[in-house]
Amino acid sequence: MLVRDAMSTVVLTIGPTHTLRQAARLMSARRIGAAVVHDPDTCGLGIITERDILNAIGSGQNPDLETASAHTTTDVVFAAPAWTLEEAAEAMTHGGFRHLIVLDDHGPVGIVSVRDIIRCWAPTHRRAVAAAGSA
Repeated sequence: MLVRDAMSTVVLTIGPTHTLRQAARLMSARRIGAAVVHDPDTCGLGIITERDILNAIGSGQNPDLETASAHTTTDVVFAAPAWTLEEAAEAMTHGGFRHLIVLDDHGPVGIVSVRDIIRCWAPTHRRAVAAAGSA
């Protein structure tokens, strides 16, 4: 199975000046765990996750004053839609990421998460276990 089959195509893109509260509200409204952060001044893409926001608030930072730019991961590993889920899982494991931005030639087309990969692998695993049990 490929990344394009598992990824969420709901891509929230925010700016670096969004506050953590704004980012959290937008992510919550879309029921997603990560947002792409696009900084037009650097022409780069980053990612902010629910965990980044939780860590900031948990350490006492004010979500109304802290901006996304201060909590954005900019050393991002991007996935391609044609990657296998194994390739995505390896990139996540190697980089310590739970989300990968999926890019095509035109920009972000999705985000694939650990949850997305498990959702796709679980039925295959169940069938394999059932087949092994009946053998």
